[in-house]
Amino acid sequence: MKANRIFSMLLIVALAGALLSGCAGHQAAAPAESAFKPFHDVVDMAFVEQHVTIPMAENVMLIDSRPYKPKYIEGHIPMAVSIPDSQFAKMTDKLPADKNALLIFYCGGLKCALSHKSAAKAEALGYKNVKVFAEGYPKWMSVKSHYPSVSAEWVKSQMDKGTDMVLVDSRPKRKQYDQGHIPSAISIPDMQFDEHKGQLPPDKNKLLVFYCGGLHCTLSHKSAAKAITMGYTNVKVFAEGYPAWVAYAGKPAATAKTTAVKAGQEEGSIDHDEFRRILAEAPESILLVDVRDAEEYKRGTLKSAINIPVDELEGKIKTLPSDKPVVFICGTGARSGESFYMVQDLRPELKNVYYLDGELTIGKDGSYTIKKPQ
Repeated sequence: MKANRIFSMLLIVALAGALLSGCAGHQAAAPAESAFKPFHDVVDMAFVEQHVTIPMAENVMLIDSRPYKPKYIEGHIPMAVSIPDSQFAKMTDKLPADKNALLIFYCGGLKCALSHKSAAKAEALGYKNVKVFAEGYPKWMSVKSHYPSVSAEWVKSQMDKGTDMVLVDSRPKRKQYDQGHIPSAISIPDMQFDEHKGQLPPDKNKLLVFYCGGLHCTLSHKSAAKAITMGYTNVKVFAEGYPAWVAYAGKPAATAKTTAVKAGQEEGSIDHDEFRRILAEAPESILLVDVRDAEEYKRGTLKSAINIPVDELEGKIKTLPSDKPVVFICGTGARSGESFYMVQDLRPELKNVYYLDGELTIGKDGSYTIKKPQ
């Protein structure tokens, strides 16, 4: 009995030792799971807002520690530089030479360790003024007046997908936009924003992307702020702008230098023979707009014509292109003429706009006849 009692005690001691050893082993593994330590110098939104300027001061760098794709390209704090924490060692050449420069790291919010890790790495390199904006990008976007910046890759991908967005060039029209712009972009120079803001869509939830001449250009940021003040809720800025687009996507779209359409006798009208020639030889060179009612349009129209009833034209006038002539047609020249003058009032910058003045009869097969106005 005594031997059994001793054996039982030894067994209990052995089991206890094994449990303690297992616990110790588990505790030893814990640091690997919780190796992240918050950086010692954390700043708030007010501090970041104070230092985000356009352009940024030479001795200040805002650094996004999140992955470049998909996070940074689809939205980042304006003027932030992308140095993903996973690539930090390979990208230290992007850091300023001055070790006293202010470095502000951020990532995806309070649960994100990337900015803290990168900040510690920067400090280890000898940088003396390193901060972490721990609340990061989510906190930035929680402020109604704030907007994100996007990159050329994101803009191109949205264009390729056919995303319903309005791309706005905030640079001066004649000196810059007309010399080259991103395809599909409309021109609303920031200095004439109030004059041309009617080109913006009535839907305040529509995606608006503003751009101008690069990171030193303030125009797109000013226009974006104005759009937000107007109530638009989905506003972004392609801050790297036109130069980055050219570098990424190649040659920009220049405003087409369209051959002037031969005019008719009445102001804004197109010559009848010219009209026939264009439809026969190059119908794609113009935008032909049938402004009759939808029922009239369905009964027969010209093959290349689209239908925008004159009653709906004002709301859609911003969609008219600036890179090719626009020609309005109807049955008698009355509604097409009204459309021409509406464009003159609402989009005076469109110069290649005409209407067919005369009696136009269209067959179901797309054949047509034109008679001179009485």
